[in-house]
Amino acid sequence: MNIKKLIPVFEGKRCVILGFGREGRIWLDILRRLNVCAEIAVADMNPFDIEGVTAISGSGYLEKCAEYDLILQSPGVIIKDKLDAAAKAKILTQTELLLRLKPCRIIGVTGTKGKSTTSSLIHHFLTACGMKSMLIGNIGVPPLERLEEMDEDAVAVCEMSCHQLEFVRHSPEIAVLLNIYPEHLDHYIDFNAYANAKRNICRFQAAGDTVIANAELLPLEHGGRLVTAGFNIPADIWTDGRGIKLFGSDIPEEKINTRLLGKHNRYNIAVALAAAVSAGAEIDRCLEALPDFKGLEHRLEHVADIGGVEYINDSICTIPEAAVAAVRAFDGTDCIILGGMDRGISYRLLGDFLNTGEVANVILLPDSGRRIGELITNPAVNVIHVNDMEQAVRAAHGCAKKRVLLSPASASYGFYKNFEERGRHFKQLVNALK
Repeated sequence: MNIKKLIPVFEGKRCVILGFGREGRIWLDILRRLNVCAEIAVADMNPFDIEGVTAISGSGYLEKCAEYDLILQSPGVIIKDKLDAAAKAKILTQTELLLRLKPCRIIGVTGTKGKSTTSSLIHHFLTACGMKSMLIGNIGVPPLERLEEMDEDAVAVCEMSCHQLEFVRHSPEIAVLLNIYPEHLDHYIDFNAYANAKRNICRFQAAGDTVIANAELLPLEHGGRLVTAGFNIPADIWTDGRGIKLFGSDIPEEKINTRLLGKHNRYNIAVALAAAVSAGAEIDRCLEALPDFKGLEHRLEHVADIGGVEYINDSICTIPEAAVAAVRAFDGTDCIILGGMDRGISYRLLGDFLNTGEVANVILLPDSGRRIGELITNPAVNVIHVNDMEQAVRAAHGCAKKRVLLSPASASYGFYKNFEERGRHFKQLVNALK
């Protein structure tokens, strides 16, 4: 797409870029190349100096954005109720602009868990079928970064976070909604606000569009064709954790040759296949390509076998449901490392699971580890409180007989920059045991 087609969006407007991370820098590059704005400002909590740009920083930076015609928001900036409805109506995100322009076919993927794996799988399938596919969005490539590569022959597979979807008023022609669990509640007024942001992925679809949605999330506001998906729940697409039922056809377990671990990944595979087929991919070719997909770092990632004990890095796990699913992905996990930033979410489900005694050793990190520990009442479970990851790995090495699983059920912030840094630290400590 020729970038000059964006001129009518910005011409004569006073534009403020809200947040100056990677997306903010893409915004600035686009506006400077267009050179049609009445004013370009950048608003960020931290002070900065950019030539030719109005600088807004400090504690009141967010409120000052309301004075501008367009607020070009980056997904990490928390809005909540800090802006009124009139100001929020001025917000334009890269995801919204991409969906509004539709420079190519777009497959949008969201969900509390599984969206990175599913997006990557769809891209892998489309590429294997010889289609011009690009993987963008929350997976690390801002939605507009590859805008000029998009044409009618391309398919953009866009991983969409709740933050990227919160202020959209358009939806992709193929939308995937995997699941919704309590998460990121520090960014939202309540869980309903978070869930509504996720549901925007299909809320504005037109006739002829398709939404592939978890059957447990119905009813769902959408404008296109609804394809239901389920795990142990009969639907248009579903899996019992072994084979896959896809649009009435059976794909037996022996045909699903994959490196992905865990029953929940059968669900991700099923949904990815459905999305790829909906975009024109051939299912047999997708299945042939499936063994080549290696999976993503920090997602049930095998780290090492040391002294007969397997170490698994699942640092991406930030909610209780994902930790339970991670344990159930394997037979015989006898040690789990839990805990991190305490966001006040409920750990009752996780506590009930741990009290079954299925995992013999539970190692708990601060801060949320304290609350998780209070829920474990089964005296047969060996509960170990530690101060940091180094102590956690050392404790796991001392008690595990078969498998150690880092699946924290908590965010990393306050202790690590992100879940990637946490996972890398875990792997470094494990490999040092050799």
